[in-house]
Amino acid sequence: MTDTSRRSIIGGIALSGAALSGAMTTRAGAAPQTLGFGAFKKDTDFACVYHCDFGDAGRFGQMLGNINNHLSVYDFDPMRMKIVMVAHGPGLKFFLADLAGTPWADETIDPDLYTRAIGLSKYGVEAYLCQITFKRLNIDVAKARSDSFLKLVPSGVATVAELQSLGYSYLKVA
Repeated sequence: MTDTSRRSIIGGIALSGAALSGAMTTRAGAAPQTLGFGAFKKDTDFACVYHCDFGDAGRFGQMLGNINNHLSVYDFDPMRMKIVMVAHGPGLKFFLADLAGTPWADETIDPDLYTRAIGLSKYGVEAYLCQITFKRLNIDVAKARSDSFLKLVPSGVATVAELQSLGYSYLKVA
């Protein structure tokens, strides 16, 4: 079997199994953990921050595909590659359990997008959610999903800069 085939199989297993195992990663009734800048670290040779400040579902799906491809080059080994998604502004909506009372209340988001994000979390991918966005848009933080790969950070844009200062590469899907 070629490396490409093996990577495709491993990636497919992660994405297809995410729906079944997603409930196991959820902490019942708990808001995401809050991280301060002092908690950030780079403990792998390769690390990347994916910047998600957009609300387009197609673009979000493309970002998830890019992350999967990125991980595949490192054999989905979280000891070799660390990836963090930072979401703020409209990008926050992809990580909310409930859009009622938000600027996106009239939208419907394909649940498969979040299932794919859960699948990526099995390989150490985390998503950092901007507390400033919650405050400025008057969104109750309890609307955030409570999966363990989600973390609250003081500011999305400041987090992107902090991670870059630690040596994380920067990527944004255009």
